[in-house]
Amino acid sequence: VFMGMGEPAHNLDNVMTAIELLGTEGDIGHKNLVFSTVGDVRAFERLANGLVKPALALSLHTTKPELRVRLLPRAPRLSPIELVEHAERYARLTGYPVQFQWTLLDGVNDGDDEMDGIVELLKGKHAVLNMIPYNTIPDLAFRRPSWEKARALAAALHRRGVLTKLRDSAGQDVDGGCGQLRARAADPRTIPIQRMSS
Repeated sequence: VFMGMGEPAHNLDNVMTAIELLGTEGDIGHKNLVFSTVGDVRAFERLANGLVKPALALSLHTTKPELRVRLLPRAPRLSPIELVEHAERYARLTGYPVQFQWTLLDGVNDGDDEMDGIVELLKGKHAVLNMIPYNTIPDLAFRRPSWEKARALAAALHRRGVLTKLRDSAGQDVDGGCGQLRARAADPRTIPIQRMSS
């Protein structure tokens, strides 16, 4: 999976080179290579024209444009509808379902209105919704919903025609779960990287 501490589309040339290398000389199945994005239009364009077409994971997290701006302030300003349209075109081109990522936040994006919005956006699409309960980080206001609530939401969406998988990330006990791995403070021995002048 091409993701992590940053948006793969911000290093698109190198990521596309790596995808092509792994999908050809590395003999890794194209659908086993996954490009994860918040929805950078450049990624949709380049992926569709690439020699190797990886699977696509798209961070959705809400069906409400204004909430998405607050949750992902640096993401491109595409509405959830536009994101799904771009993703659906790519899914039809490749034959691989798009993996829509939904970090489940207690009291934020787990209400009936959001569940109705998910059904409206994704029912009938070549897609799977990966519902991932939030991993709590001290000093942040977001909270993880109960596992029972998350399981009930995923089951309800599945019954309403949206293929939904409830995911749980390992490593939470050591603050190494998805979204938790980070530096608590700068190491005093850290030496800043200086750019070479040309």
